[in-house]
Amino acid sequence: MIGLLMAAVRESIQTTKSVFSGAFRQSQIESTLFDRLVLYGCVGLTLFFVLFPFYWMVVTSIIPSTELYRLPPAVIPTEFTFDHFREIMDAQVPFYIYFFNSFVVAVISSAMAVGISIFGAYSFARLEYPGRAFMVRGVLLSYMIAGILMVVPIFQIVVWLGLVDTLTSVVLTHFIFTIPLGLYLLGNYFRSIPKEIEEAGLIDGYSRVEVLLRITIPMSVPAIVAVFLYSFLLSWNEYLYASIFLNTQELYTLPIGIEFLQFEFDDVWGEIMAASMLTTIPVVIMFLYLEKYMMAGLSFGSMD
Repeated sequence: MIGLLMAAVRESIQTTKSVFSGAFRQSQIESTLFDRLVLYGCVGLTLFFVLFPFYWMVVTSIIPSTELYRLPPAVIPTEFTFDHFREIMDAQVPFYIYFFNSFVVAVISSAMAVGISIFGAYSFARLEYPGRAFMVRGVLLSYMIAGILMVVPIFQIVVWLGLVDTLTSVVLTHFIFTIPLGLYLLGNYFRSIPKEIEEAGLIDGYSRVEVLLRITIPMSVPAIVAVFLYSFLLSWNEYLYASIFLNTQELYTLPIGIEFLQFEFDDVWGEIMAASMLTTIPVVIMFLYLEKYMMAGLSFGSMD
């Protein structure tokens, strides 16, 4: 029964995709040459402004220091060097230490956020209990509060728990700030799944937890990936709380470590761009492989 229902849902989705793709192709045929030129021009201009900073970061990281401050600057470099990468790896605290710290914090906090969000969002979407609507609104309200306003109370809690100058404090803080959006996105995505599929599972003898684990979660992979990527990116780039909670240089995460490079080198821009390039690579790889899941998850999860 569950298999038949899921097959029907997949067939409905494919039919919808066919209708929209046909309408899009028809609109392409009817558009004029001028409209397409304007569209391509806007897309090209947007791509230039988006990609040129990334290109310049790469160029700055691989040209000698003598070329960095030449006027006019060379848009297309003629000399290449990897000295900037070697210098950040041979620094007082090697760059890979910051990289490892950020990776550990981002993966753990993101995994925790996804795990808690799945169960919390499912209760919001499928269960009825007193105070549910109030908690849903409270989650959305907490997401609207600026992080800077929570610095003092969260720092007091961290001091009370004895977690100052530990990566655990950063993990817990990032986890707290990614939970609201995870609950919101997954809750909306779970509501988009037909209840009949879950009811069929209950009729077949599944418990509510088994329905969640065997039916709902496999059908919600795009939204789960989107929440994980969002949480990972927020933690990977977060600076404020890490700079407040961490005092030992060996515990610094990437944003603080990159800032600290300016105190170790004279001509610092080559080293900063080399560090920034290495920082960008994991995020780019994740988006390249998981972009289709993220777009699907955000599209469905944002609809209420």
